[in-house]
Amino acid sequence: MACAAGTVAAQTPGATNAQAAQAETRRAYNIAPGPLDEALSSFAASAGVSITIPPALAQGKRSPGLQGQHAVGEGFARLLAGSGLEAAGGAGGSYALRRSSIGGPPDAGADGSTTLAPVTVTAEAERSATTEGTRSYTTRALTIGKGEQAFKDIPQSVSVITRQRMDDQGLVDLRDAVNNVTGIVGVKGVGPGMVLTARGFQIDNWQYDGVAVPRNMYSLGNWATEDTVFYDRVEVLRGASGLLQGTGSPGGAINLVRKRGQPEKTLTLTGKAGSWDHYGAQLDAGGPLNAEGTLRGRVVIDEDRTHSFTDYVWRNTRSLYGAIDYDISPDTTVGFGVSNSHGKGRPMLRGFPRYPDGVDIRLPRSVFTGALWNHADVEQTAVYVDAEHRFNDKWKLKFSALGMNEKNSSQHQHMHGDVAADGSGLDFADWDTLFDSRKLGFDVFLRGRFDALSMEHDVTIGANYSKFLSTDRYARRFSGGGNIFAIDHNRPAQNYDTIMAAGGGKSHTHYDVRQKGIYGSWRAKLAEPLTAIVGARVSWYDYLYSSQSAGFTSTVSTSGEVTPYVGLVFALNKQWSAYASYTDVFEPQTERTVSGDGLKPIIGSNYEVGLKGELMDGRLNTSLAVFRYNHTNRAVTDRDGGFACDGWYCSKSSGKVRSEGFEAEISGEVTPRLQLTAGYTYNTTKFLEDPDNKGQIFSQWTPKHMLRVWTHYQLPGEWSRLSVGGGFSIQSHTLGYDRTYKVPGFAVWSARLAYQLTPEVALAVNINNIFDKRYYIPAYNETNGNNNYGDPRNVLFTVKYTPKL
Repeated sequence: MACAAGTVAAQTPGATNAQAAQAETRRAYNIAPGPLDEALSSFAASAGVSITIPPALAQGKRSPGLQGQHAVGEGFARLLAGSGLEAAGGAGGSYALRRSSIGGPPDAGADGSTTLAPVTVTAEAERSATTEGTRSYTTRALTIGKGEQAFKDIPQSVSVITRQRMDDQGLVDLRDAVNNVTGIVGVKGVGPGMVLTARGFQIDNWQYDGVAVPRNMYSLGNWATEDTVFYDRVEVLRGASGLLQGTGSPGGAINLVRKRGQPEKTLTLTGKAGSWDHYGAQLDAGGPLNAEGTLRGRVVIDEDRTHSFTDYVWRNTRSLYGAIDYDISPDTTVGFGVSNSHGKGRPMLRGFPRYPDGVDIRLPRSVFTGALWNHADVEQTAVYVDAEHRFNDKWKLKFSALGMNEKNSSQHQHMHGDVAADGSGLDFADWDTLFDSRKLGFDVFLRGRFDALSMEHDVTIGANYSKFLSTDRYARRFSGGGNIFAIDHNRPAQNYDTIMAAGGGKSHTHYDVRQKGIYGSWRAKLAEPLTAIVGARVSWYDYLYSSQSAGFTSTVSTSGEVTPYVGLVFALNKQWSAYASYTDVFEPQTERTVSGDGLKPIIGSNYEVGLKGELMDGRLNTSLAVFRYNHTNRAVTDRDGGFACDGWYCSKSSGKVRSEGFEAEISGEVTPRLQLTAGYTYNTTKFLEDPDNKGQIFSQWTPKHMLRVWTHYQLPGEWSRLSVGGGFSIQSHTLGYDRTYKVPGFAVWSARLAYQLTPEVALAVNINNIFDKRYYIPAYNETNGNNNYGDPRNVLFTVKYTPKL
C-alpha cells in the first residue's frame, strides 16, 4: 500500500475556511476509462491530493474515467461509480480507499442528478514520498534531504528505486538494485559484500530512514550485505553529501526507507521459483490494530533458498520484520520497527585469478574454486525508532534512531597467485574470519516555513550522531600445489585452530569510530522564480583502530570541521527549473606521516549545474546535470621517508584527483500505462597529482559510459490484465585493480511478462540476461583473484496472492 500524491494547500485543525474552500476548487480533468488504481492515482496527482490504495480492493476493477470540471470529492465518487468503494478522508489529511459505507454505487435522482457518497475532503500538508501501491517508477518527493522535497527543488542529482520497480525487476539484493540506478556502481568486495560508489568514490555511510551509519569498515575487505525486502524505496543522491552526513564520500548518499504500518488491512502472499533450484515465499501483512486506525502494524516474513550457476554454491536466507506506528495525537506519531536477516550457505569467495598479464583464463562459469567445507554465516539485526511532532501546518520536529548488530563469519578456501600456462603455480588460501560490529545512530531536526521581508523561507536545523564499534579477527594460511584446471575440493576442512597450528598468520583488530555534528539550511525565495539555499554543518570525528596482533594503535581526531553548502534554483515555469550548487567535502585520513602525525583531512569542492522537469502532473521526473569534483590533500606514498611506518612507507598529503561528467535521467509515467526509467552517465576520473599514478584513471571500477533502462507497459482495453516489461544495462570497460589491464564492458538485457489471473492472483515471469552474455561484474579485479562472473541467463516465476479482507 502507498500513496499517489500531489500538493495542495495544507489543511489542519487550525486551517482557515479559505484553505478548506481551496481544496474543493473545481478543475478540469480528462481521465480515460481503465484500471481503477491507475485512474485514481492519475486523478490524485492531478488534483494535488493523496490516496492510499489497498491492492486487494483495486485489483481487477475498472473505472469509467472522468471528464469535465469537478471538485475533489465529486471526482473520486465518479471514478468509483459502480465499484462499491469510496474515498474517505483519514488522519493526516490524506484519502484512503475502502468499501463503501453505503453499500453500493451512487443513486441517480429523478432529475438525472447523482447523489454522491459522502467524502471528507482534506488536503495534504506535504508531498508524499511513499511508493507502495502507486505502481509508479518515480515519486513526487524524496526524504533524503530532511523532510519531503520535490525532485526539481533539490539542486543536486537524485534518483529513487520505487517498490514497484524492485518488484517488477526482482531486485532483492541492494547491489543488484543500485546497479540499476543512474551513475551508481555496486562493486563486488573482496568478501561476500559490496562497495557502493558514485562518481568514482565509495559511499561508506548508508542512511536508514535518514540516519547515517558506517557500513564498510572491516579489518579485511568488504562484507556489508543488504536485502531490499524491508524497504518501500531506495533514495540516491549523487555528489557531495557532507551537509547530510558529515564525513564520507564526495560521491553521494543512499537512504533506505523502510515499510510502515498501513491504514487499511492488507495481506500479500508471494511465491517464486526459478533457475538453479531457486525457491522463495513471502508474507507481507499490515493494517490498523485498533478501531480508530491510530495504531498501525506491519509484518514481513521472507524465506529464500537457492543454488547457483557455480557448482556446489548455495545460500539460504530468512528475513523477518515487524513495525508499529502510533498516532499519540493528531499531531504526534511515533514508530518502532525491528528487522532480522540471517543468511548461511557455501560461497565462492574471491572468484577467479587471471594470467599475470591480465588475460582472462576463460574458465567455465560453473567452476568452483573453493572446498566443500566452505561455509559463511551472516546475520544482521536492526532496531528503528522515530517520532514526529507537527506543531502546525508549517513546523515539525522529527527524531530518528537506529541500532544495528551485524556478525559475519566464514571458513573458506580460494585459489590465489600467478597462474602458469598449464594452470599451476597457485596457492590454496585457507581462511577463517569473524567480524562482529555494533552501530548506533540518531538524527533530530526541526523544519519550518514562514514569511518575512516579503520572502518565503524554509529553515531546517538539526543534529546527528553515529558510533561504530567492531571486534574483528581472522586467520589465514597459504599452501602451494594448486592448479586452476584441476581444483581439489576435498582438502581437509580448516578452521582458526587448524590454520594456526599449521603456522598460519592471524589478525585481531578493533574499531571505535564516532561522529557527531550540527547542521542547518535556509531556503529563501529571493524573487518569484529564484530560490537560494544556504547551509552548513559542523562536524566532530574521532577514529581509533587498534591491532592486537601487530601491537599498534592509530587514532585520528577532527574537531569543528565546517562544511558549507550553497545552491540556487530558478523556476523557469511550473514544470521546469534550472539549478546550480556548490559544497565542500572533508574526509578524515588514517595514514601517518614520517613524524607519526595523522594526515590532514581530504578537502574537496563539488560543483554542479543542471535542469530538472516535473511533468505529467508530477508523474514524470526528468533531469540533466553537469558536475565536477576536485579532491586535494589525498594521501600518497612518501618514498623518501623509508620504511618508517610499521616496516612500510609513510604517507604525505599531496595527492589531487578530479571527477567530472554529465548525467541525464527520466523516470515515471511517460504515457498512460507506460512506466519508464532511463539514465545515462558520462564520468571520467583522473589523478592530477600523484607520484605513481599522475595522469591515470583514478577509479578503476567507474566506467566512462553507463546506460540503464527499464520499462513496463500495461496493455489497454480487453488486454488490460496483461503487462510487459523489459530493459538493459550497458557500460563501457573498467580497469583491473592495478590499472594494467582492461575489464571489458557489457550489455545485459532482461524482460518480464505478467498476467492478472483473477482480482486476487497475479502471475509473472522474469528472464534475466536474455542473450546469456558472459561478463565480469565490477569488482576489485586482480590478476591473483576476485574476478566474478555475472549471472548467466536465468528465469524466475512469481505468483502473488492478495485476498480481499
